[in-house]
Amino acid sequence: MPQAGHATSPAGVPGRPTLSAVEEAARLDAVRRYDVLDTPPDGAFDRVAAMAARLFKVPVASVTIVDEDRIWFKAAHGLEGVSEIGREPGLCGSAILADETLVIPDTLSDPVAFNNGLVTGPMAVRFYAAAPIITRDGHRLGTVNILDTRPRLITEDDTATLADLAAIVLDELEMRLAALNALRAEQERRIEQEKARERAERDTAAIQAFASTLQRTLLPPALPVVPGLELACHYATASPQDVGGDFYDVFPLDGTRWAFFLGDVCGKGPEAAAVTSLTRYTLRAAAQIDPDPDKVLTSLNTALLLDPAIGTRFCTAVFGVLEPHEKDGFTVTVATGGHPPAYHLRGPGAVEAVQPKGGMLIGALAEARFASHTFHLAPGEGLLLYTDGLTEARTLGGDMIGEDGLTRFLAARNAPTSAAAVIEDTIGLLDAMPHGAGDDVALLALSVPHTNPADGLTATATAHTIAPADQTQSRP
Repeated sequence: MPQAGHATSPAGVPGRPTLSAVEEAARLDAVRRYDVLDTPPDGAFDRVAAMAARLFKVPVASVTIVDEDRIWFKAAHGLEGVSEIGREPGLCGSAILADETLVIPDTLSDPVAFNNGLVTGPMAVRFYAAAPIITRDGHRLGTVNILDTRPRLITEDDTATLADLAAIVLDELEMRLAALNALRAEQERRIEQEKARERAERDTAAIQAFASTLQRTLLPPALPVVPGLELACHYATASPQDVGGDFYDVFPLDGTRWAFFLGDVCGKGPEAAAVTSLTRYTLRAAAQIDPDPDKVLTSLNTALLLDPAIGTRFCTAVFGVLEPHEKDGFTVTVATGGHPPAYHLRGPGAVEAVQPKGGMLIGALAEARFASHTFHLAPGEGLLLYTDGLTEARTLGGDMIGEDGLTRFLAARNAPTSAAAVIEDTIGLLDAMPHGAGDDVALLALSVPHTNPADGLTATATAHTIAPADQTQSRP
């Protein structure tokens, strides 16, 4: 605890204590800590000054804080219009140098106070007493003062009372400081929360942008235009922060034939994306060598098993080849590997599941076998392929749509069997679920338009693609 020394006072009078430069610097730090200088009037401090004037029957009482070169009045009773005075020796400047109450019965007889401006000026102060406001760590911030225009004496009880008033002021300052610290801590907490929220939003946005960009590399930017065929698709991930494992594509094999596939890699994230990328490009490459759907899936199975980076991941897929039929429409040959059935939409109420028997998971077993099926896709008919995020979506009662529910939904459609209408209606089915789809969903629809009787030409194909980023992109 800093203590006053007993060196010669600034006025050159021995016996009056003073503070060393180090002690004064520490005291000023304590004044700054309480952050009270130049603050607006406060009722609690005003009441202390008024109480002091009433208790001691003096015309002037004040609560002051001693700054580096001034004495600032936090409260003043009987000193209207005065907010601060210079830090002259003799009164408040002397009172903060001691730990006990300073009493000057007659200022004109005091070797330091007699020359103070409050004594020589218009106020003509003749009596002064002040109790220092001392912090718990021993620093003297200022004083509680009583002043009179005539000399007088006070008792020890009076000096104790004045010291009690100074202690009350300190308590008010401590409570004010605690409130300020709590407010500052809350503000800092909110600022940190805001910074953390902003960082989290930036991180989330970066993750979403990365996931979206990576996802786009795993899907065709747009479906191709296939003469005599309408194509439409939809893709949505369950979370914008995760890269889904669903995939699809449509691409040419030669001048007349086209290939298509749709599938689902187990899992999510970068590892699943790596398998999806390998799967997509393997299917395309294998189809260029031999487009037979069974052989294409067999090639994919071998590629997944030979790549040590794949680990235990596997996938399901439907791979098909489209070849123009000799009369109209297309001959479609599809092979499946552990994937849910596709649906041949032959018209209102006529829906057939396309699921060749024997198709096993791809990438799980070296001896996996796959099965294929060939059928005619005639004008007015369509084909819907999907991933299990569609059938696993749950109704309000908690039941999954399932393959039976999807079959009933497709059979109940009265709209024309166009690829775009089928996709739109299926998205509407998902939107009607209370929680939407709980998993990624990929949809691919193909349909053969009826011949236009006006010109005898096959209807121009239209490809609709809904991108994972905004789910609104389309191209005619």
